[in-house]
Amino acid sequence: MSRTVGRVPLCFGRIVIIGGGCYGSWYAQQLTRAARAGALQASEVIVVDRDPVCRVVGMKDAGHFDGLPLRVALSEWDPYLADWLGQGPLALANDAMVPSPLMPQLCLDWLMARARARWPDRSVRVAPLAQVPPTPWERASPDGRHYVSYATWMCPVNCIEPERCPHTRGVRDWSMPPMMHQFVHDNPDLLGPVIFHCVHRTYGVGMIDAAAIADADRQLAAWGASGPCAVLVGTVSHCHGALGVLAVD
Repeated sequence: MSRTVGRVPLCFGRIVIIGGGCYGSWYAQQLTRAARAGALQASEVIVVDRDPVCRVVGMKDAGHFDGLPLRVALSEWDPYLADWLGQGPLALANDAMVPSPLMPQLCLDWLMARARARWPDRSVRVAPLAQVPPTPWERASPDGRHYVSYATWMCPVNCIEPERCPHTRGVRDWSMPPMMHQFVHDNPDLLGPVIFHCVHRTYGVGMIDAAAIADADRQLAAWGASGPCAVLVGTVSHCHGALGVLAVD
């Protein structure tokens, strides 16, 4: 993305990058370029990694991220997210998460941890989908989660999912969030969907709004207060996603 005279920069509070390895360092580099070009402003960019010598640490020490207010939080992902997302939607209104393509389904894991803390005497689990999702590629995993994609080819990790697909050269007429809404409509035993949508914001970096993640906990609390429930949860982009049914018995 090139600089445009007079462009209003994207403004964030805290941007949290999951992982400080090859993906996290690339995202941090792209955000640095965006900040230097005047396309991005952030109060703080935090890379979360348990490794004190991860790639981002070395690159930061070498000055690669000068111009970006970046620091590294030495932590496992789950406890960091518990503290950060536990602040609630209002406190997170300007924050965003940058997920890694290969990370676990951390948003669903966070929701499950919140549900178990709220209802210690109830069963909270990931239930398998009742039917196969209607995507060209899909795979069920042994833990009940389902991985889906509209691509049957290998996509580059830095694809921004534009309106015209770089692979097919045609219009991208698919998107995961509408598919999830239709899936819930076709499966009336499901509530939701709860969608954690990773949207590409600037210089090829996709983000999930933190307030949307925190607000999902409020939604789940309301549904679960009425009795057993099964909620379709997805961490998705337009083209790819991880789905799971969060069941509270």
